[in-house]
Amino acid sequence: MALTKEMRSEIIERYGKNAKDSGRPEVQIALLTARINDLTPHFEQFKKDHHSRVGLLGMVGKRRRLLNYLQERDIERYRKIIAELELRK
Repeated sequence: MALTKEMRSEIIERYGKNAKDSGRPEVQIALLTARINDLTPHFEQFKKDHHSRVGLLGMVGKRRRLLNYLQERDIERYRKIIAELELRK
């Protein structure tokens, strides 16, 4: 299932300063994580969908770059977002 407007606005409200703040790295990381997690069942069903897999790898790379940026700028915000989204085991 794709990310609905309601889900998107809920993520923006949770991780942004206000309901319109979608530019913060935390918000962008959370949105990308939701999209990545949404694609996981798709690949279990369609193992040969390489076109979508390329898009998934692009999203993972973008999220990694945003996490690196946040880690360099503010380590506390980085640690908080990692813990909330459970990105590291």
